[in-house]
Amino acid sequence: MTKKTLGLDDSLHHYLQAVSLREPDILKQLREETAQLPMSQMQIAPEQGQFMALLVQLMKAKKTLDIGVFTGYSALVVALALPPEGKVVGCDIDEEKTEIARRYWQQANVADKIDLRIAPALDTLDELIAAGETETFDFAFIDADKRNYENYYERCLQLLRPGGLVAVDNVLWSGRVADETVDDNRTQAIRSFNDKVYQDDRVSISLVPIADGLTLARKQ
Repeated sequence: MTKKTLGLDDSLHHYLQAVSLREPDILKQLREETAQLPMSQMQIAPEQGQFMALLVQLMKAKKTLDIGVFTGYSALVVALALPPEGKVVGCDIDEEKTEIARRYWQQANVADKIDLRIAPALDTLDELIAAGETETFDFAFIDADKRNYENYYERCLQLLRPGGLVAVDNVLWSGRVADETVDDNRTQAIRSFNDKVYQDDRVSISLVPIADGLTLARKQ
């Protein structure tokens, strides 16, 4: 028995999914189509999506943000977990990839829950703030360009209600954040972000070693 977080080899990862993953067919179909794309590694893991859905349900969330939509898996998994009146505001700049997302949202009958904004995410977040929507969101998921993680995080803290939760993807960055020989811009941006959140007394935090690392920060 170990007190250290386990690394998952292929066999143990398969077992984890076999005994815990309850992925609806529509999500599986979206994930499998996305796997055929050149940038398929941007897709979140299904067990991570299920974990986020559980958090949203536990919080009884109704209004959420999805920063970095890609082909729509994270927005879809959250939308399916929301009540009928729930809403996801999705932020992305890629018309082509989000067309895949729209198709699956329609098939899942949740398109009316998802408000996709095709624009730089910072512009969309600033528009929401200017429109008086500060402290009205329950949950936010950040999975977009790493150099703007700190900016997205700050906007999300403004938009989240007290007790709201922001989840941030890729914070372990395939282990590169812990490798001192790696100093490219994206790795440095994630290190800087991780340090910022660790020292931020406005939130309570947990970095969960699921998939590529998921930071959870609850606004005080």
